[in-house]
Amino acid sequence: MSDTLETINSWDKRAWAQVDALLEREGIRRDGNLDYTCGIFDDDRRLVATGSTFRNTLRCFAVDSARQGEGLLNEVVSHLTAREAERGLFHLFVYTKAKSVKFFKDLGFYEIARVEDTLSFLENRPRSFKNYCDGLAKSRRPGRSAAIVMNANPFTLGHRYLVERAARENDTVHLFVLSEDESLVPFDVRWKLVTRGVADLENVICHKSGPYIISAATFPSYFLRDEAAVIEGHARLDLALFGSIAPALGLSARYVGEEPTSQVTGLYNRVMAQELPKLGLSCVIVPRLETGGAAVSASTVRRLIHDGRMEEARELVPATTWEYLASPEAAPVLEAIRRAGEVVHY
Repeated sequence: MSDTLETINSWDKRAWAQVDALLEREGIRRDGNLDYTCGIFDDDRRLVATGSTFRNTLRCFAVDSARQGEGLLNEVVSHLTAREAERGLFHLFVYTKAKSVKFFKDLGFYEIARVEDTLSFLENRPRSFKNYCDGLAKSRRPGRSAAIVMNANPFTLGHRYLVERAARENDTVHLFVLSEDESLVPFDVRWKLVTRGVADLENVICHKSGPYIISAATFPSYFLRDEAAVIEGHARLDLALFGSIAPALGLSARYVGEEPTSQVTGLYNRVMAQELPKLGLSCVIVPRLETGGAAVSASTVRRLIHDGRMEEARELVPATTWEYLASPEAAPVLEAIRRAGEVVHY
């Protein structure tokens, strides 16, 4: 018997049909967020093993039941790991069924979160998550502490309103800005706008979220449209990780803005309201700041910029954000927003 490991090309309908069938037999649905898939085929061109990647995550593994125990999964993982290294990706994460954890541990991965004994999340660096939490712990302060996680694409008066509310009700607010660079406003700009926008609030500490809070690894559905069941699954994983991060900062609550328009964020908020109390954390959902009967949102600001209505956008952002938007430095970002086909986050 001679097996061959091959890349599965986007146009190969027969191979994809076999991938879907093999995953289904193993009780897995093909993830909508994949950027590479490989498969091992036997002499009769039957798919006997498969695995995929999405950026720096490995996922959607399956081996035909008749061929399990032959080292095929090891071969697939080794291939994917080598390919990730060729792309410059060395810090890797794995989504897998909880029952497969031992196998991945034997390959040098370390479990950092588990969702209801169904989904396990692992990484290939033994102390990375602990080091992340230890780094956060250095900013811990006495008293009541809360967290906010925001993309701030860009930072608006609505974001400021949420931070002010949390700052009034807590001794310390740990404000995480999403590090993932998937937004029309790049991370370095978002970070600058947030830090400048809250600089006068002495009990607010800003953090870069890193790979463990709403990232392409923990919650890819935040950045890509996906079906509700997948969004909820990713949200539960992201929150399981957050539950492990919270003790480092002594958090007792997480504040979030009410979400009337975005399906993804709305679902995430709903799951948060269910899951955070189980982790000993309060979920405080704050009604959105409104002006003219409409919620102030980053989506609205992007839409106004897109449509060339800058003076209207000015009314929805802090002076620090407007100072940037009105500067020559913002020209490439404004042009990207104006050229974008879709500027609203659904």
